[in-house]
Amino acid sequence: MAMSGGIDSTVAALMLHKEGYEVVGITMKTWDYATSGGSGTGKKETGCCNLDSFNDARQAAVQHGFPHFILDIREEFGDFVIENFIEEYIAGRTPNPCVMCNTHIKWRALLKRADAMNCDFIATGHYAQVHQHNNGRYFISKGIDETKDQSYALWGLQQDLLKRTLLPLGTYRKTEIRQMAHDFGYPELAKKNESYEICFVPDNDYRGFLKRKVDGLEERVNGGNFLDASGKILGTHKGYPFYTVGQRKGLDIALGKPAFVTEIIPETNTVVLGDEDDLKKTEMKVTGVNWMKFDGITEGMEAVTKIRYKDKGAVSNLYSYENGINVRFYTDVKGVAPGQSAVFYDGDDVIGGGVIQRNELKF
Repeated sequence: MAMSGGIDSTVAALMLHKEGYEVVGITMKTWDYATSGGSGTGKKETGCCNLDSFNDARQAAVQHGFPHFILDIREEFGDFVIENFIEEYIAGRTPNPCVMCNTHIKWRALLKRADAMNCDFIATGHYAQVHQHNNGRYFISKGIDETKDQSYALWGLQQDLLKRTLLPLGTYRKTEIRQMAHDFGYPELAKKNESYEICFVPDNDYRGFLKRKVDGLEERVNGGNFLDASGKILGTHKGYPFYTVGQRKGLDIALGKPAFVTEIIPETNTVVLGDEDDLKKTEMKVTGVNWMKFDGITEGMEAVTKIRYKDKGAVSNLYSYENGINVRFYTDVKGVAPGQSAVFYDGDDVIGGGVIQRNELKF
């Protein structure tokens, strides 16, 4: 059982223990706060990777009589997740490190240790469900609490992981989990702040993180051009990696009307600006697809496609495209950001997902 020390994973672990499972708690150390170099360096650590969280997880395990271990995965996490995060911004895309971590690091690390300890299952405190289709395939479904549903972040889990995954919280609402924390004797957990920032960017300043991690980046990219859709120069910017598609605030340019980042072209250090309507797209390309409920698509298959975590989703048709999927929406969708995840749903069930690709270059 992956235990961060927070309310969700702690209650999930205690639920499984109460149901009769032999639980082994695992807390994963994914990064060092001091190495982030953010504005909070030297202050108390925040988020999931701090001593208080480790102690909270261990205390719950000890009090209920099951073992707990701290698993150091800093090297494998940093080599993949952080490097991917940096590479994607340098490539002019907006990465989703939580999806990459779930897909390539956390579940694999848990399964490896589960096998070493002869555990049958791995479990987490995510608000989602795992089901098996009558075709034999395992897939993720939304958690019943739509305000907490985390199915979007789990699209990359492959079949060997899904068939051994337990998600105890998927059929509960957050209010019920808070009450359970009280009932288990941990009222302080119900009051514990939840962390929403990227764990290795605890000050939420990803631009500062990139500057510290990539030598000379600021000097190399400063002074590129803002262009409009026709290619007209509107002004200069601070460097293309420091902007994301859909961004409106922090552009530091006065055009007499609201302006939005509509495209990023790293080859020319160019950031294209436009109106809000220019963010609307009717189709997009998705690669790196992982299929869940089905092992592929029928041409033109209808699905609700989500392009970001809090997106409600839009009805679309899916078509094969070279090494990926071409998604055609029934109505315009706004803010399609290359590098972000696109997840396809059949009702509440995840059909599959992938990574949104960059548009064709305009200039």
